[in-house]
Parts: sequence; C-alpha cells; structure tokens
Amino acid sequence: MPSTVVITGASGGIGRAVVREFAARGDRIGLVARGRAGLEAAAREVRERGGQALVVPADVADHEEVRVAAESVEERFGPIDVWINVAFTSVFAPFTEIGPAEFRRVTEVTYLGYVNGTREALSRMMPRDRGTIVQVGSALGERSIPLQSAYCGAKHAVNGFTSSVRTELMHQGSGVRITMVQMPAVNTPQFSWVLSRLPRHPQPVPPIYQPEVAARAVRYAADHPGRKQFYVGGSTVATILANRVAAGLLDRYLARTGYDSQQSGERVPPGRPGNLWRPLDGADGNGGERGDAGGGHDFGAHGVFDAKAHAHAPQAALAKHARLAWPAGALLAGAAVAWGASRAGRR
Repeated sequence: MPSTVVITGASGGIGRAVVREFAARGDRIGLVARGRAGLEAAAREVRERGGQALVVPADVADHEEVRVAAESVEERFGPIDVWINVAFTSVFAPFTEIGPAEFRRVTEVTYLGYVNGTREALSRMMPRDRGTIVQVGSALGERSIPLQSAYCGAKHAVNGFTSSVRTELMHQGSGVRITMVQMPAVNTPQFSWVLSRLPRHPQPVPPIYQPEVAARAVRYAADHPGRKQFYVGGSTVATILANRVAAGLLDRYLARTGYDSQQSGERVPPGRPGNLWRPLDGADGNGGERGDAGGGHDFGAHGVFDAKAHAHAPQAALAKHARLAWPAGALLAGAAVAWGASRAGRR
C-alpha cells in the first residue's frame, strides 16, 4: 500500500535520488526544498515512476515554513508515514574565512532544519503512535575534516539530537521510530553549488559513491527503522572505527592531506555563485544533470564526478546485518590506520 512520504532537500543530490526510489513504489511524496526548478523536475519524475507528488517550496531553517509544508502534505495526501531529513548547505573554507552569519546559516539549515522537520513529524506521528523519521547523516558527523567546520559541527549536532529524541521515544513506549543513515562521500551537485573559498573546485574525498547507493540505503532504513543507524560504504565504517582507535593519528593525517584531497585540479574563479542564501535554479552552473524546469536550472541527483563514482557499495549489503558490518569495517579500519601511519611516517 502506498505511503505518504516527506523528503526535504528533494530538489537535488541524495534527496533527489531518494525521491526516485520512493516514487518507484508508487508512494505519495511531499517534495520540500527552496529551489522550484529542481522541485518541479522531481515532481515530473515521481509521476513518471507511478507515484504522486506535491511541490512544497520551503526553507527548512524556518520552522513556520516547515509547519506549513507538513500541513499541506497532510491536507493533500493524508497522514505522513515517513519523514526524511536530507536538506543541508555548507561552506568550503577554513574556519577563519567563514563569517559569523555564514556559519549561523549553515547551522540553521543543516542542523536546525533537521530539528524543525523532526518536530513537525513528531507532532503528527506521536498522537497516532506510528511513523518513521529517517535522518540522513554523514561519516563527518563522527570524524571531522578540515575546510568543513560548519557542516561537520552541524552533523555532529544531528547525531546528538537524534540520540536524545530516540531515548525519549523509548521512554514513552512510543510506536514512532527514528533512525539515521550515515553516508560516505557521494557524487552530488553540492560540490558545484556550495559556497566555496577554495582556489580549486571542491570534490568529495574518495572513494566516491553515486547517490543511488545512498538512496537505496535510505529506503531500507525507512522500511527497517528498528535499527539505531545504518552505515553506507566501507569508508564510512572504516572512518568511524579508525577515529575511535586512532583519532590523533587521523588528526595528523587529515591536517596533511585534507586540503588537497577535497579539491580537484580545476581552478574556479573568485566569487563563484553559491546556494547558501538562495537556490541556484536560474543560475548557470556545472551540475551533473540538466533539464527544462520552467526555464530554471535543474541540477538533478548527480554531480560532476560520475567517472570516479561507484554505483554499488558491497558494504551496504552487509550493513543490513549489523553483526557482519562491524567486523568487516574493523578490517578496513585497521588497514586505514596502518596506511595512515605509513603515510604520516613518510612526511
């Protein structure tokens, strides 16, 4: 039976891939994001795949806009069964080059946007004693890297917030479930649309996965919300485990490599447009997918790193079985620590 699903950040990247995943099941989907061009294109894809779509432009940093979005979805499709928080923004720059208003904006979208979405979902789900909330997290929510202090801080905050809410729901014996999906580096348009003060084009740190890998994991988590969290990609598990056993070594390694590994060889002009304050629907950009969305620019799900991205993550299958995922991750973590130590020793 079709479900009613709300997806924030639905216009592009992981959110867009998640939209396609749920549309293929014939679900009724509330599409929430700031950019109308991407939202309209996503709505067409939902209908082409057999689902129903409602476009709800909203800034997740504004609680009132999120409330109105939730209300609109329920008026159109009925009670919300699944709420998926994906929306975020970021700034690629050293902390000392990020202004106070910019840092606050990243926090409001990437952290408080999840808080606002979770609040609205719970206000509707708890009286019915059913429903699922999926938080799309990141390995960077447990292991920070340079040049992304605002984003890493917000993702750490999402982890802590979600754990607190989960224990409250458990205490109350609620039938509502909340789970997290921790993501690896994903080939999304964010690297072409985020505000960046780096001299070269931002890029995800390899290994890079296609957004469809992330979307399949989100769908699985929504269908199996009893798990606290899911880890996508061997690099995610290895990063988290390695940080627990050799955090100091990782600090030194990332201090040496983290700047270059997050930039491609392509130079970018100063003042490149970013989506921190407004969506880039109508702007020229070098996002991976393009489409005619009412004259605007549709970035789609993919970024510009298709040639480097993996379409499958063998660890994702193991992630469905926690007893298998962590031993495999431990082996990867051990290899990562050993490799990092050898690299550190040569510098």
